[in-house]
Amino acid sequence: MNRRLAESYEEFPRIEEAFRAALDESLAPRSPDLLYELVAGLQLPEGSVVADGGCGDGRHSYGLAERFGFSVVGVDPFPPEAENRVRFVRGTAEALPLEDQSADLVWCRDILIHVADLERAYAELYRVLRAGGLALVYQTFATDRLEPREADWLWRALGGEAGSADPARAEAAIAAAGLRVERRIDLGSESDEWSEERSGKVGRKLLYAARLLRQPEGYRTRFGDAAYEIMLGDCLWQVYAMIGKLERRVYLLRR
Repeated sequence: MNRRLAESYEEFPRIEEAFRAALDESLAPRSPDLLYELVAGLQLPEGSVVADGGCGDGRHSYGLAERFGFSVVGVDPFPPEAENRVRFVRGTAEALPLEDQSADLVWCRDILIHVADLERAYAELYRVLRAGGLALVYQTFATDRLEPREADWLWRALGGEAGSADPARAEAAIAAAGLRVERRIDLGSESDEWSEERSGKVGRKLLYAARLLRQPEGYRTRFGDAAYEIMLGDCLWQVYAMIGKLERRVYLLRR
């Protein structure tokens, strides 16, 4: 009999219950608020100029202004309307519409995966930071568990760039820009585990993905091919992170 099969029938049942109990214990994943905690630790004074690169709907721009009293400028190809202490401008990570050495901190959360010219983006971070200024970059990378066909489809569905999902390329671009890595935090799947433990959010994404894959034509007919691909990509983005096909990292960089 195959040795692994023998273990399955004879040895594994003896420890299965204890193993399941161990897996029910949380590994204390760090929360998505980790980035704000890192900013708090920088002890930047109120009124510091902060650029939110790839700000999207501006939620983090507002969060930085409200929590720390920063003067925040959000940069995005499709910026929202401005309110309170935040202003928004149209721009991209590769061409930030900010003056040289004008920012104390650049916040860049999960946007560089969409940037083809990663080297130019990091050069822009260097350009807009004041001497001694800091950049906080949160980025998702592919691991060797992500199969090439999966990667090709995922980047197409979500508008990502395969080359920018390579951590070696990212770190080479950081060095080439003249930025110094002060701290690197390998989060892996922690933020997704945190969300799952509290809300079941990732499990829901898995359920959605299963439904999308089981009846694709129904959803494509109802919502269109593009919307279908985006929704499936968004669901699998978190599922892939949970099973090690994607990994999250945080870099604290200094000019």
